[in-house]
Amino acid sequence: MLHIFNKILDWIYNLPIWVYIVSGILIFIAIFIYFLRTQYLENKKREKIKEDIKAKVQGLANNAVEMSPEEFMAMRKTTLGGRGNPSLALEHNFAGVYILYNKTKNMYYIGQAQLILNRVNAHFTGKGNGDVYADYKYGDSFTIRMIALSRSGFSSLNELERHIIMTYDAFAKGYNKTRGNK
Repeated sequence: MLHIFNKILDWIYNLPIWVYIVSGILIFIAIFIYFLRTQYLENKKREKIKEDIKAKVQGLANNAVEMSPEEFMAMRKTTLGGRGNPSLALEHNFAGVYILYNKTKNMYYIGQAQLILNRVNAHFTGKGNGDVYADYKYGDSFTIRMIALSRSGFSSLNELERHIIMTYDAFAKGYNKTRGNK
């Protein structure tokens, strides 16, 4: 067995130099192709994440998607690189009206914002309506819906907000303290 191994080694040592050069080039090409393929797949994955986040935000803007605060915050936190990188959802922030529904108490809170994703986040992190936050913090179940001003048919956020507060009766039977801004 050792004899066969020695013959193989002798054969390898006696190969012409061009074989080593070609082998090195082929190994380099294989590593380069592997690197390109890995980068391509990583970029496709990133693009898919971007498309998913954009679709979720557009669904919210069209009042076609309803999500829990936990789903909302997970979507809002999604980045393509970890801490310090901007949120993908915030690239698609929009002006509109949000509808926070407390499923536990059957109560609504309607609000408006130029940067709606930031404002909704504030309500569930203690920087918005204190009653909404307290109920959320102590375990009430909420859903979030949104309507983009640009797709609503209304000319101002105030007008859209007043209409939605009236529609959901959020002043009389909800968290809203006014009928909306004038």
